[in-house]
Amino acid sequence: MAGHEHVRVAVIGSGFGGLGAAVRLRRAGVTDFVVLERRDSVGGTWRDNSYPGCACDVPSHLYSFSFAPNPDWPRNFSGQEHIRAYLEKVADTFGLRPHIRFDSEVLNARWDTGALHWEIETGRGTLTADMLVSATGPLSDPRIPDIPGLDGFTGKVFHSARWDHDYDLRGKRVAVIGTGASAIQIVPSIQPLVEKLTLFQRTPPWVMPRMDREITAAERWLHAKVPPTRALRRRMLWLIRELQVGAFTKHPAQLGLVEKLARHHMTKVVKDPVLRAKLTPGYRIGCKRILLSNTYYPALVEPNVDLVASGLKEVRGNTLVAADGTEAEVDAVVFGTGFHVTDMPIARRITGADGITLAEAWKDGMEALRGSTAAGFPNFMTVIGPNTGLGNSSMILIIEAQLNYMVDYLRQLGTLTAGSGGRAALDARPEAVRSWTDHVQRRMARTVWNTGGCDSWYLDANGRNTTVWPGTTGEFAKVTRRVDLAEYEVLRAPARAGQRKAEATR
Repeated sequence: MAGHEHVRVAVIGSGFGGLGAAVRLRRAGVTDFVVLERRDSVGGTWRDNSYPGCACDVPSHLYSFSFAPNPDWPRNFSGQEHIRAYLEKVADTFGLRPHIRFDSEVLNARWDTGALHWEIETGRGTLTADMLVSATGPLSDPRIPDIPGLDGFTGKVFHSARWDHDYDLRGKRVAVIGTGASAIQIVPSIQPLVEKLTLFQRTPPWVMPRMDREITAAERWLHAKVPPTRALRRRMLWLIRELQVGAFTKHPAQLGLVEKLARHHMTKVVKDPVLRAKLTPGYRIGCKRILLSNTYYPALVEPNVDLVASGLKEVRGNTLVAADGTEAEVDAVVFGTGFHVTDMPIARRITGADGITLAEAWKDGMEALRGSTAAGFPNFMTVIGPNTGLGNSSMILIIEAQLNYMVDYLRQLGTLTAGSGGRAALDARPEAVRSWTDHVQRRMARTVWNTGGCDSWYLDANGRNTTVWPGTTGEFAKVTRRVDLAEYEVLRAPARAGQRKAEATR
């Protein structure tokens, strides 16, 4: 790899995780880093998901960086275009663009045990890095189920995260597959346009009212001119969600009242008892992601909408056949079937010290120390890693906590190498990873996600919940505040002459 570019840190992805990492690196005095982005602009999932009606289900003032507050959010729950614009502004405000390499998809990354660095091959060349940070996120690679006969369908097919804006849905017969967070936003948005909309529902979701409204000009002025009011608003939004955590993690029976509110929300609109029965979940609310919408149920009672309470089984020509035998002839199929969450494709491209990929290391289930580092993968960290997801609050809080961990990780490395002229790496000890994982799984056993009686994307192929954090965001911030060297094996190597010369002139 001699002669190739070398950086201290390489970050994969330019969504919230990647841009946040870049800001924190600069603020920590680290300027020798790159952000490797596979597409031609920043934004991550908020760039990719541009389907009609796309918006966030976390209040805007909480779904933003604490170090980059935005007083100009237009609504309580902002749309995709506003969140993407916010991320573009973060990239500009903090001077991140010189560090971002667009159209640079990471094809593979391999740990060099002798040199103690990562060798990274991208779509636009190779480089090496002391530390590799994967910030691709779990909602980046769409999942389309393997449906028999789908390849023979002659109409239009696309996933919600790869929306084809050139295809005009007006007057078409459209099938939407799935009833998750994307689908309940898409259905009301396209229902007035299409001739016929057929919704294939494998499992009904719990849907709560969306307490959305426009943020007034007076509020925006106040937040801009009196920053403490903005901070207070964020604090209150955070606190409310922290107080809710116990019901999800320790006392799921307390969610019964919430179920009554959700049922009332449905029955106000859905008067047909047959349709109402199809839309009533048979599991505890919170077991699957709780969805927010004021327009979903009204769309379902429109005469041009059919709800098929069964999953899609096969495709015969242009006819879709559900598992219960229901058939629908359509012109277009939109898959709202989620993402590769517990089997992230990036894991197949990262090879650790033992010559195995992260996907192979995680074949029995994802696990990482404090949701961040994996045994056998030195100087590697994943943002929004195993058991860091949330069921009721903002993932930006988790991301910022992990970025604190990243900065301390680099500080520890700097301390280990100071004055020695050599190189160092930290590798999470297998016993530390196992202890952490066992601790998380013990706590997970009583949560609504494990006991609520549903099958969700929170669970991996083995039925283990490897995605959600069973605690508060405040607690997660506490356990990721510092790197405990006792949980790591310290690897050392002497600096090579060429590298010493490069570092001396850096």
